[in-house]
Amino acid sequence: MWIQVRTMDGKDTHRVDDLSKLTKVDELRVKIMELFNVEPERQRLFYRGKQMEDGHTIFDYNVGLNDIVQLLVRQKTQDVKRKEKEAELSDSDSGCGSTQSESDKNSTHGEVEAQAAGTSAQTGELVDPGFGHFKINELVDARDLNMGAWFEAQIVNVTKTPKMPKEEAEAEPAEEVLYHVKYEDYPENGVIELLGKDVRPRARTVYQWHQLEPGMVVMVNYNPDDPKERGYWYDAEIQKRRETRTQREIHAKIILGDAGDSLNDCRILFLTEIYKIEEPGSPSDLPSGSESPLKRSNGPECKHCKDDLKKNCRWCNCNICGIKQDPDKQLLCDECDMAYHTYCLNPPLTTIPDDEDWYCPGCRNDSSEVVRAGERLKESKKKAKMASASSSSQRDWGKGMACVGRTKQCTIVPSNHYGPIPGIPVGSLWKFRVQVSESGVHRPHVAGIHGRSNDGAYSLVLAGGYEDDVDDGNEFTYTGSGGRDLSGNKRTAEQSCDQTLTHMNRALALNCNVPVNDKNGAESKNWKEGKPVRVVRNCKGRKHSKYSPEEGNRYDGIYKIVKYWPAEGKSGFLVWRYLLKRDDDEPAPWTRDGKERIKKLGLTIQYPAGYQKEKENKNEVDEEEEAAAATPSKAKRKRKSQSSESAKSSPSKTPKKIKVEVYKLSREQKGLIKDDETNKKLWDEAMESLSLGPKFLSKVEEVFLCICCQELVYQPITTECQHNVCKECLQRSFKAEVYTCPACRHDLGKNYSMAVNKPLQDILNQFYPGYSNGR
Repeated sequence: MWIQVRTMDGKDTHRVDDLSKLTKVDELRVKIMELFNVEPERQRLFYRGKQMEDGHTIFDYNVGLNDIVQLLVRQKTQDVKRKEKEAELSDSDSGCGSTQSESDKNSTHGEVEAQAAGTSAQTGELVDPGFGHFKINELVDARDLNMGAWFEAQIVNVTKTPKMPKEEAEAEPAEEVLYHVKYEDYPENGVIELLGKDVRPRARTVYQWHQLEPGMVVMVNYNPDDPKERGYWYDAEIQKRRETRTQREIHAKIILGDAGDSLNDCRILFLTEIYKIEEPGSPSDLPSGSESPLKRSNGPECKHCKDDLKKNCRWCNCNICGIKQDPDKQLLCDECDMAYHTYCLNPPLTTIPDDEDWYCPGCRNDSSEVVRAGERLKESKKKAKMASASSSSQRDWGKGMACVGRTKQCTIVPSNHYGPIPGIPVGSLWKFRVQVSESGVHRPHVAGIHGRSNDGAYSLVLAGGYEDDVDDGNEFTYTGSGGRDLSGNKRTAEQSCDQTLTHMNRALALNCNVPVNDKNGAESKNWKEGKPVRVVRNCKGRKHSKYSPEEGNRYDGIYKIVKYWPAEGKSGFLVWRYLLKRDDDEPAPWTRDGKERIKKLGLTIQYPAGYQKEKENKNEVDEEEEAAAATPSKAKRKRKSQSSESAKSSPSKTPKKIKVEVYKLSREQKGLIKDDETNKKLWDEAMESLSLGPKFLSKVEEVFLCICCQELVYQPITTECQHNVCKECLQRSFKAEVYTCPACRHDLGKNYSMAVNKPLQDILNQFYPGYSNGR
């Protein structure tokens, strides 16, 4: 297997090959040193937030195929010392006289502020600081800079910002007033410093209905998260005012601060609580309108009990008893933010713990299992029970590609699909079994049979694993599974007991067109009526059969089971044998017609993304190293001969373009495509890929992909804006009160009629038979 290693800045990425799940982190560092030229002691490796430590394997960190490990390069010790020395020199050169004077000024300024604030707070009377629009102890509305909402507050101090030097100011030196405010409902926030634009006189006038007009900027109560509930107080510009015989409505644009953020067309619920925005320096006599209450009501802090003191609530009070009492004896969990009375815990606590962090029983972790910063990875309980942990074998079983995990999954047909996979012709080749699994031809990574004991078998792989197998191409005798002791993490072993007609053996028997006989087996007279089995031949079977491919795995078409019977195997134990015959309209890949068809379709062995390119680059590097290792004269002659040969053979090396057989559409398919007039543009785009042969189906799948579920559309709804969405996906969107197209946000309307595009559904069923099963 291989992984990718990327530097933290993302500028340099290399692929590390020839790895195993049991490769030690120490060994990985050596490979990284060859690629990045970074010594192992300077490498810090991270995977999914965990630092990888020496002594562990990449399996311990669950590193999978093609996963990315991040590399942080430590600086050399000499470099660090040199930089520290340079920093010290620069600090000493800059001097500290001016800094000292500035700090003295700041401390003096802070002392004056503290004295003024303390005096005004003690007296409780309005104190005029001599500048600014507001006095100390005055009640005002102050804006929360994060939310943009206005809260009732009191000014506790007024100061000025330091003046800018004249040489830095463009005109006259700027000076701003700072108001130190304290929110009335949130004293725990302490004193907040705000500029004059974020402070204004307390709102005191409520507008009457007849006074409200579009374009007016007022203060309203609104909840952006839940518009149907009471929220906080925001500035709003009235957009629409509507009045009927029984109802009054106001829609406004909610202003969320100075940044220009706003919410348009928001319906205001509390029409009798719309306040006039007071300007600084307004006269003391109140204008027309009624005086506001002393205290404005905000939304409840707890949505569950609506801040009702008579109701017990486990959300805003003790999570065990819910009784709203003894707040001084409640502990707040630092993980889930739930409160707990000290006497409600089991066992109860007599005092508040001195620890900085406290966790409730549900969030507390066993300290012995926590990996702290700088500690080594602890042994996983799950992996400690695995066979590989207790096995005495020194065999490295992780070199192959069988257990690396799929990077994608076949979704155009269900996992229990019988017959060919759309878009995968006979003769398709893959380098690794995991690619065969991703294509959907044979889904298990290792097992030779894919099926269900109560349904049947869907596919099997001929890999020469059983000595009793006989392969004659168009028919072969297959040996069932089981009868081997695979304990100790063995992938294969000798026959050690009799096989039984259960599990996958029974699944294969169900494919035969005859009732199951678990004693003597059975033979079908009309074997072509049996269930189809997809057959894949693996290159490992080459030692027993000339019909196996020389490299990788090849799909050889559909076979049917003629008969099955128990027999004594070469090992002396009972085995179940199956006779399968080929029943496929496409020619076999080892025949002359099959080879010509493979050429016409342009079928070549498929490698994982980036595998072949990296392999070629590695081979070139190895050749150069071999040439460099030779004597100078030999290396020179070798390079010269290579260059002359390449110059001579360069014209012939350019690959000839093989004309791929065009994908042929039936008359019925052409008619269905023509009937789907609403998707004419998309079909024109897809039809351009007919010349690519089987890849045409991949293009169709790409064009008609549902943006919601990222799968081929099922029961497609073609919207007014010419997008195709699964009916179930669109219904789910409407249920969430989103009445727009998922692709372009075109407004479809609440009462949009979801009519299934039948011609599109019919043609997709033609191209991908069975894809709708289980959808």
